[in-house]
Amino acid sequence: MDRTGIIVVSLCVVLLGFWFYTTTKQAQRLQQQQAEYQRTHPQIISTNGTQSVAAANTSTATISASPFDTNAPEQTIVVTNSSVRYTFTTRGGGIKLVELLNHPETISLKWQTKNSSATNGFASLNTHALVPVLAILGDTNLVGDGNFALTKTDYGVRAEKNLPDGLRLTKEFYFGSNYLVNVSVRFENASDSAIVLPQQQFVVGTATPMDADDNNFYTAAMWFDGANPQSCAASYFNTNTTVLGLFHRTVKTEYREGAGNVNWAAAENQFFALLAMTKSNQPAQQILATPVTLPPLAENAYPPVGIQTALIYPAQTISANSNFERQIILYAGPKEYRTLARIGEQFQNNADAAMNWGSGYISFWGVGTFFAKLLLAGMNWIHDLFKVGYGWAIVLITIFLRAAFWPLTAASTRSMKRMQALAPEVKALKEKYKDDPQKFTQKQMELWKKNKVSPVSGCLPMLIQMPVFFGFLAMIRCAIELRGAHFLWVTDLTKPDTIYLIPGLNFPVNLLPLLMVGVMVWQAHLQPVSPGMDPSQQKMMRYMPLMFLLFLYNYSSGMALYMTVSTALGILQMNLMKKQFPPVAPASPLTPSQKLKK
Repeated sequence: MDRTGIIVVSLCVVLLGFWFYTTTKQAQRLQQQQAEYQRTHPQIISTNGTQSVAAANTSTATISASPFDTNAPEQTIVVTNSSVRYTFTTRGGGIKLVELLNHPETISLKWQTKNSSATNGFASLNTHALVPVLAILGDTNLVGDGNFALTKTDYGVRAEKNLPDGLRLTKEFYFGSNYLVNVSVRFENASDSAIVLPQQQFVVGTATPMDADDNNFYTAAMWFDGANPQSCAASYFNTNTTVLGLFHRTVKTEYREGAGNVNWAAAENQFFALLAMTKSNQPAQQILATPVTLPPLAENAYPPVGIQTALIYPAQTISANSNFERQIILYAGPKEYRTLARIGEQFQNNADAAMNWGSGYISFWGVGTFFAKLLLAGMNWIHDLFKVGYGWAIVLITIFLRAAFWPLTAASTRSMKRMQALAPEVKALKEKYKDDPQKFTQKQMELWKKNKVSPVSGCLPMLIQMPVFFGFLAMIRCAIELRGAHFLWVTDLTKPDTIYLIPGLNFPVNLLPLLMVGVMVWQAHLQPVSPGMDPSQQKMMRYMPLMFLLFLYNYSSGMALYMTVSTALGILQMNLMKKQFPPVAPASPLTPSQKLKK
């Protein structure tokens, strides 16, 4: 290995070591925070999975106690259909838990587990949350003790409560298809005088991580203002008071946005969402998102933070002996694009934006989102048509993409070969005009134009494929179809394919990213040298693929699979084009020395 290669490899090793050091330190900090948390927030987890708080530190920024009277006995009603089990509670008169019967709760990825597909029940929404879905919070006169009377009806579930001054609150839940629940909330004034109804919070639900392996990076609150979706990630409530220990930051305790234009709001994690949609003529005033402390998901684990999301409606007056209703359409299910797209088209509210494809570089500033939708549609089409697993669907769609870009790659190769043939003449021009760089550039461009060479031809295929790359990044981070999808030794294409943990270090050995980088380094060494590039730059470019280890080592194995197959196909194309397009001679028959004399 040459000197440049040694430097690049060493740099990558140092960066990987730094990453491992920082993650270890972070784990130690979390353990310390856990000990402090348990000291100031002792919790009791009951046998039915609900949480009661024995003590709470009132200075904490997160919600840690139920707003309802927990001394009254809790009653529940369970309603089950072919795909969902809803558990209603008298505390708050809403949906305490949503269990998705067609989706496992967890998918074991531990390399030492014999049964890698073992699960622990069903995926659930609003898990361990202190407030049920569609509970109404606000002024004490609006909440009271928070306990409702529940009744199971022929069409669904009814929750009723009598409040002070003759106000009666009734919620009707009607069950539909596609994970939808139609909710009618009626405020009735049975008195002979007007009642001022205070501001109300219609709780959408609490976004929680699914299991101990989930990353809070994907936990978020979202909302749609009729034009653009907006989101608030868990990082918004970061409790660190400094950035990198250098810059002061203000700790955020709530996220509140909107100006009478909230069409829907969602509480979501990576693959599942609670989405409350308003009627077109009844948009909510604002969205409110608040961090919520949850019970630990595993033994000796730090208690995660969820995000409680609510629709805010303004105060209003109910005249004597009258009532009014608010209509909410609740989606509680997987972030399955085809289903959400149908719902968005039905209600004309862009519900599919709840997929949360990402922002900025993750979605290539919107372009990647467009390709993410196309790639997901293509992957599902291949899966349905050829009846293959999603791993093979990724392989096939990568082959189709490579075939689609073949004409562009071939044209680029022809141009690059012409450029290589002109390298001696370019070198001679550089020597002749070494004291006049501007003149050299002018003559070089004239030479390339005469021989039909484009200086950007080598970069054009890569630039055009960049949106596809970011489309894959956005698609794979959201596609629930890949959750639990197997491929060879991979047990879940949405997570790293860890095959071994280094004893003592707990450092994961992820095979696919290592194969990916190995194939990319091989391709870089086979790639023709670009004429005019500095030798040190050429050597550096050959080892640049090693940097992908930093970005994709712990990303989803589906992304590493796509990159590995795409790079291997690139090597195959390179060898085929070497035979198809032999070296091209320059248009001028003169030698470089003859041309310079002339």
